[in-house]
Amino acid sequence: MRIIVVTDGERILGLGDLGVAGMGIPVGKLSLYTACSGIHPSFALPVTVDVGTNNVSLLNDPLYFGLRHRRIRGAKYDALIDEFVAAVNRQFPGVLIQFEDFGNLNALRLLQKYRNQVCAFNDDIQGTASVVLAGLCAAIRMTSQRLTDQKILFLGAGEAGIGIGELITTAMMDEGLTEAEARRRCWYFDSRGLVVRQRKDLAPQKRAFAHNFEHLHDFLSCVEAINPTSIMGVAGQAGAFTQHILETMARINNRPIIFALSNPTSRSECTAEEAYTWTAGRAIFASGSPFGPVTIGDKTFEPGLSNNAYIFPGVGLGVIASRARHVTDDMFLAAAKVLVDSVSAEDLSRGSLFPPLKTIRELSLSIACEVAKIAYNQGLATGPEPKDLAVHIQAMMYEPVYPTYA
Repeated sequence: MRIIVVTDGERILGLGDLGVAGMGIPVGKLSLYTACSGIHPSFALPVTVDVGTNNVSLLNDPLYFGLRHRRIRGAKYDALIDEFVAAVNRQFPGVLIQFEDFGNLNALRLLQKYRNQVCAFNDDIQGTASVVLAGLCAAIRMTSQRLTDQKILFLGAGEAGIGIGELITTAMMDEGLTEAEARRRCWYFDSRGLVVRQRKDLAPQKRAFAHNFEHLHDFLSCVEAINPTSIMGVAGQAGAFTQHILETMARINNRPIIFALSNPTSRSECTAEEAYTWTAGRAIFASGSPFGPVTIGDKTFEPGLSNNAYIFPGVGLGVIASRARHVTDDMFLAAAKVLVDSVSAEDLSRGSLFPPLKTIRELSLSIACEVAKIAYNQGLATGPEPKDLAVHIQAMMYEPVYPTYA
């Protein structure tokens, strides 16, 4: 069974850029599959779909090797993706397709279109949701609360934010809430303000989280009115978690949960130092970009990085091992549970909500076992179930060991 990481071609770069021009994203993701979960490189294929670009500077760049026209949209675009999905499944029956870096216009709708047709998932939506849910569950271990006690306010309502909310909803339902009760614990703030029912401009995925509430237009007012236990930044707005916002979070929560998830670092909603300093060291912090240790008084914090590499390599390995026909939300929920169970008391004492990355292969094996179990239990597996699943999957994991000739 092969794995293909396919990315949208809008990010194709000129030849003057460093790295594998135009292929850096899918090649990088597949490299992580090999390093983190032992997927042999010969079973991995990177693909970039080039439908043109709206970036005028690239169109005028003589070294740009992509298609020199504006991006194709609509029916022609969909027909191309249909042709691609059909072709790779014809060439590699049962292939696992990972959609990566598709924009807001296409990511959710393509996932919804293909997830029950072929074996496919979107890491930006489902992988991100899984690792963030794990971080949230690790955080509440430090607050003596339950997941169902949480009220989360998202800054940003794109595919990543909505994906996180959907998986948190599923996890809360697992703990006894109804779907309506779980959704009422997730709030969103987008470019036009708080996502509420009276707005007429909401896409269906946002409307599912729209509440009967005043339409507030600034994020601080939302924090003061909603009293969230956690704020999560997924909009790429650098510095959006201001001192006043973080101080307000610290006033209404003994241990405010602050997730500044946007990357790169230049787009982070706040730095680790700001989060700890402006909450008097009481913040439980995670980020999508790396930050170094921060010392407040006599306490040094080592913030954890919310990195999808904790999740997708193990999920992919479990899907391949079981030859699953589809990738389900249950698999990502199980992956989150494995990840949070791997966070030690020592990790939490340092302020990190995630385990050291040096344990990633062991973690990926554990995730793969749980994912494969779901595939077998739910009738999704097309391969025979081995007597010892862990031994079977571990034997599949590629180790880059080479003979010495001199």
